[in-house]
Amino acid sequence: MQSRTPDIGGAGEAPLSTAVAAAVAGARRRAQRDGDRQIDTAHLLHSLLEADPETRLALPGGPDRVVRLLGYLVQRSIGYGLRWRGSVEDSRALPLLPEGGVPGWSPAAATAMGEASARAAARGPVPVEGLDLLAALVLDPRCRAVEVLERAGIDVEGLRVPPAGRWVRSHTGDGPVGA
Repeated sequence: MQSRTPDIGGAGEAPLSTAVAAAVAGARRRAQRDGDRQIDTAHLLHSLLEADPETRLALPGGPDRVVRLLGYLVQRSIGYGLRWRGSVEDSRALPLLPEGGVPGWSPAAATAMGEASARAAARGPVPVEGLDLLAALVLDPRCRAVEVLERAGIDVEGLRVPPAGRWVRSHTGDGPVGA
């Protein structure tokens, strides 16, 4: 089953895969539970890792690194992310969506969803996959998702894939490579 991109002000028109739709729903619940006004990139990353096994496999460092990353993301609600509470995630590292803002979404998260949709559209009439969203999240070097990835020791630069690029599992299991 596929879902349409959530209401993010036209940032994306491609349908979402089941995993990405679950990640968006999980990010929304996580933001509400944490008392955050907006879904941010760390909410999206956390929910994406929980919902999409392919995304977890794409991270270099194997299962131990994924566990460490999830540990940092869990700590968000018990201290690590408290400095983010009440603030809007906008690193200003990437241009905002033309509308300038989407209710319920941080500017960085809305921009990442739009980029993920564009990546899917470049492949044809296909849904946004978890790897599209992961590649879009790491484009903004100052977003919260990248901060958490770097704290967990993930090579973020190695996760950046050209917009028309496709993810392929490397034969050594050390992460994605562009094809």
